[in-house]
Amino acid sequence: MRRTTLPKATSPRHRRRYDATRRRARALQTHESIVGAAERLFVRDGFQSTTIQAVAAAAGVSQETIYKRFGGKAGLVRAIRERGLAGEGPLHAERRSNALQKERDPRRIIQGWGQLTMEVAPRVMPILQLVAAGAGTDPEMARLRQELDRARLTRMRRNARRLAAAGHLRDGIRATEAADVLWACSSPELYELLVDRRGWPLARYARFIADVMVAGLLAKRT
Repeated sequence: MRRTTLPKATSPRHRRRYDATRRRARALQTHESIVGAAERLFVRDGFQSTTIQAVAAAAGVSQETIYKRFGGKAGLVRAIRERGLAGEGPLHAERRSNALQKERDPRRIIQGWGQLTMEVAPRVMPILQLVAAGAGTDPEMARLRQELDRARLTRMRRNARRLAAAGHLRDGIRATEAADVLWACSSPELYELLVDRRGWPLARYARFIADVMVAGLLAKRT
């Protein structure tokens, strides 16, 4: 009589890890579906005309799921921006930006920021422009614009302080002034003027803002 080998039973601990991994994967997939649907609808129909009901239908989830995860349309915009700021590579764009600070040549740091702009700007600027366009008439949009502007300024201040601490800033340029220059160069308004309205290719736009930052912040080479 042949002996039948029974499969080994999966331990409860292994099952819990497996179930947790599957839950995280499903949650991430749901998150990406919602954020992607919201971005498409916001760009196509505008912030005010897009409803949570429409986003839920496009993502194949309930409205309750969206409210629970994001709180509403403002939360969806925040999530779209965060996904855009991550960039396209396997490593988050902000981490790559921070890694550039190890460069000894500040021009290479700023040129690296310009390259990251080519990756991040097309993903982030359209939604920031929608928010800016509605801020004049919609109080929620106005508050959201202020919040996003402050968040961007916080990142630029951090970058400016690092440039200052490394001794890269030109004499007479303070970190606060450098932050304002970085903030202006990373603004959706400048992107709209040069890329959207004047039709500049992304590479030209990236070179321009890098040149502006170098000329405005760094000492001239001798």
